[in-house]
Amino acid sequence: MKPFIKSILSATMVLASFMSFAEDEQHQALIDKFESIMGWDVESVADAPVKGLLQLTTARGIFYASEDGGYLLQARIFNTNNGMANETELALSSIRLDGVKKFQDDMIEFKAKDEKYVVSVFTDITCGYCRKLHNEIQDYNDAGITVRYMAFPRAGIQSPTYSNMVSVWCAENPQKALTDAKSDSEIASSSCANTIEEQYLFGQKVGVGGTPSIVLPDGSLVPGYQPAPQLLLSLENAS
Repeated sequence: MKPFIKSILSATMVLASFMSFAEDEQHQALIDKFESIMGWDVESVADAPVKGLLQLTTARGIFYASEDGGYLLQARIFNTNNGMANETELALSSIRLDGVKKFQDDMIEFKAKDEKYVVSVFTDITCGYCRKLHNEIQDYNDAGITVRYMAFPRAGIQSPTYSNMVSVWCAENPQKALTDAKSDSEIASSSCANTIEEQYLFGQKVGVGGTPSIVLPDGSLVPGYQPAPQLLLSLENAS
């Protein structure tokens, strides 16, 4: 390689490295600023789909900010050149799928014999519609839908419900304990290493505002109770 070309390449690499460092510094400054303002962790900063905006992934979902940090937006971005695709929801769907994968070994599963679909359901043992869904668990399984439960104690991690859900997840037979808890039967107090707090915080991060909330295989979120036939239709439409 000629010395001149080699020098140009070296200078280009140095410039690229400097620009990357400067961008990292700018992003860290934004993270520090918005964590101070919001009181939430900002996990990452990236380019948003809209030029001039940055996308912030936080403990309370996705926000957008101007590049200078002067403005913060809570919004949904729709791509008018791509069939009004909800770019914000697409980003959240990806985050949901990563979280579902992370917690898959910590869920309480009711498996369909002839499994066609797997859904992950944020649940609370005191929630009326969560109980209704669980009372119909055989209908979901008969429709080929495996239901995997994640913990979302609506009253928070300092509540009695949280403690009771720990007992459910730590029971010798979590499936039976969950069924008992949702029918107001007494369950034995128990404790163990668990990820219930992390599951709850994850739910807040990806847009769970109540229970039940159902994560479909494509990462989309269906809020509220759906009977088995309606959920099956949603799954078929999402496939």
